[in-house]
Amino acid sequence: MNNILVINGHPNKESLTTALAESYRKGALKEGHECSILHLCRLDFDLILKPDRTDNNLEPELSQAQTAIKQADHLVFIFPIWWGTYPALLKGFIDRTFLSGFAFQHHGSSNRHDKLLKGRSARLISTMDTPRWFYALAYRNMGFRAMKQGLLHYCGISPVKTTVFSPIHSSTPDQRRKWLSEVEKLGSQSR
Repeated sequence: MNNILVINGHPNKESLTTALAESYRKGALKEGHECSILHLCRLDFDLILKPDRTDNNLEPELSQAQTAIKQADHLVFIFPIWWGTYPALLKGFIDRTFLSGFAFQHHGSSNRHDKLLKGRSARLISTMDTPRWFYALAYRNMGFRAMKQGLLHYCGISPVKTTVFSPIHSSTPDQRRKWLSEVEKLGSQSR
């Protein structure tokens, strides 16, 4: 049994990504996994990492998020691709929670660092209007690369798998139901 944390990075609580997050959780719970969802749009925190900010003065909800991340075996980030990458809400959450001393630790002035979140896996589930092949070709999957290499692998989280649903704008209700079912299945398999 795994402890799973789903992080919904969409700023609208009525979004398709919220429904996908709930479907993932439903599938995970059916298989006996522990699974909770962190809807970032429901948290009250400053998106901007300011020079005087440390883990000692995090908002209570961000401290709780760090605890949930530490307890999780598997992290699931669900977010839309906007302007080639993820929304500012998710970026602000990452900047404010994946801090030095929590997610990684540098060794003095060297380029070496400890990966403090080893032992966890992750899945990225994303929606976009751009066709998947075009995003890969024209944008070189920059949002996924930023999440995988720039964040998750840097902190020791591996493997990281990716699932994409597109195009959203022209999708039918039947297509969206299929996507929700597919994500529920991913939740039941988790890892």
